[in-house]
Amino acid sequence: MTSSPAIGLIDTGVNGPAVSARRFWLASDGAAASGPSLPDAMGHGTVLAELIRDRVPGCDLVCAQVFDQRGVASPLLVACGIRWLLEAGVRVINMSFGLRENRGVLAEACAEAIAAGAILVASTPAMGDPIFPASYPGVIKVTGDARCDFREVAVLDGERADFGANPRLPTGRMIAGASVATARITAELAAILCQEPALGNAAVLARLRAAARHRGPQTEHLDAR
Repeated sequence: MTSSPAIGLIDTGVNGPAVSARRFWLASDGAAASGPSLPDAMGHGTVLAELIRDRVPGCDLVCAQVFDQRGVASPLLVACGIRWLLEAGVRVINMSFGLRENRGVLAEACAEAIAAGAILVASTPAMGDPIFPASYPGVIKVTGDARCDFREVAVLDGERADFGANPRLPTGRMIAGASVATARITAELAAILCQEPALGNAAVLARLRAAARHRGPQTEHLDAR
């Protein structure tokens, strides 16, 4: 590896080492506030961070903690997390979640990040209503694909999703689904950037597509959602 790309994680926090981490929450007046991160009470972000680091041990991980202990986050807080990660210089932002609300503040933050050169990767379900930020233009949409082994990639190129990956963890932990698949795609992007950090985003995604093990819809594997 020639370099360690900075990978952004917007999630429930990370227990363990991270280059930097910051918590965002809604103050009593409804405005966004921020401060030092807290322990990851749900464990979701910690598991995904471990998955990414297992694939790319040398990557720098920067975490925006936007979910509370109930697993709830507002579009405003996600937008704040995106902008903070941009300021931190991350190249790829992992968003292993989906919000039902389509809000301008989140759409604007995603557009700003893409314009600034960041690759945004977000979860999307195999079925159901569109969710955000995956449904915004330019965001890489990922769903679970049961055809894939742990380090395999599927190119789906459908209305629902761009890529698929294995939706489960080898440890048997309860976290599974599109959120895990999204972190796997982020890890593969980070691995490409570790080898060739000067690649532009289009070239990075082209490398990911070229390495895909599966192509086309998972017509016989809809249980992967």
